[in-house]
Amino acid sequence: GKEVIFMETILVLIYWCVGYWAVGKTLYANQILIGTAGNIFLRKAIWAFLLGWILIPIAIIKSVFFQG
Repeated sequence: GKEVIFMETILVLIYWCVGYWAVGKTLYANQILIGTAGNIFLRKAIWAFLLGWILIPIAIIKSVFFQG
């Protein structure tokens, strides 16, 4: 029912947010970003959605072991 759709939506939003964080920690780490804020956000959001499944674990490992 509606509860299932609501929970799926919440889980997708959480995945997307954590993926966005992971993209910043991995693909865009130590880089100077050039472009408009909207363009940069859109690029990072697309990468987060497409590669979040692999970048999230890498970013967590990187954050835990390489806190420098």
